Amino acid sequence: TMSICSIEQVAENSNSPFWFQLYVMKDKEFVKNLILRAKKAKCSALVITMDLPLLAQRHNDIRNGLSAPPKLGFNQLLQLIKKPEWCLRMLANKNKTFGNILGHVKGVKDLASIASWTNEQFDQELTWDYVKWIMKLWGGPTILKGILDLEDAQKSLDIGADAIIVSNHGGRQLDGAPSSILELNKISKLVGAKLEVYVDGGFRYGADVIKAKALGARAIFIGRPYLYGLGAKGYEGVIDAIRIFEKEMDITLALCGETNINNLSLKNIVEH
Repeated sequence: TMSICSIEQVAENSNSPFWFQLYVMKDKEFVKNLILRAKKAKCSALVITMDLPLLAQRHNDIRNGLSAPPKLGFNQLLQLIKKPEWCLRMLANKNKTFGNILGHVKGVKDLASIASWTNEQFDQELTWDYVKWIMKLWGGPTILKGILDLEDAQKSLDIGADAIIVSNHGGRQLDGAPSSILELNKISKLVGAKLEVYVDGGFRYGADVIKAKALGARAIFIGRPYLYGLGAKGYEGVIDAIRIFEKEMDITLALCGETNINNLSLKNIVEH
């Protein structure tokens, strides 16, 4: 929902299957149109974000001055001066806003109005009935993201979700929430035989992936490592990040005495 590129742009530039992650908004007509656009673009699955009924007070963002539109202070200007090539590339880039919102919401025309509209639209009354309405409208493979306890995992199974993502939103929503990997195994034991269980949140090394596989995850999602690579070396940096993960996973697997990642289980985990 909040991506820089629109669904249509991603579809036009992708040769691989891709998913659409939906932020649930109060404006059901907007949500409906997003889902229909995702279907038209042939997205292979819909990810419903369950843990963002409102935006948390993110202390790092406040301290760093992160805002939309950006506010340029001395530190920000100093960083821009140090990266003239990056600045020129960004100025030449036509994608500087939220492609799925601009042009699709009445009265929203710039970053300031997008930020105002978005803050008003997060649905604090997100219910399982709303989720079922979305799933019925979508009519395809559905993944529920932001599951952290057994009750929600069981409910996800009961309403017909195809998969869940055990996630605490990168620890950015509720400071006191448990880590994703801490809750992973008990959730996997409960529902893992009947739906696919994925996990994200804080995975920085290949060894982290091996741990999650041993704890029952079907797949592990990473985000920031890609961005670190992208910021350092662009496209090649993303490839390097993937290769680093692959190497670390291979080494960790070997040191655990395993030759097949699918043979991992709790026997490979040491609890402290």
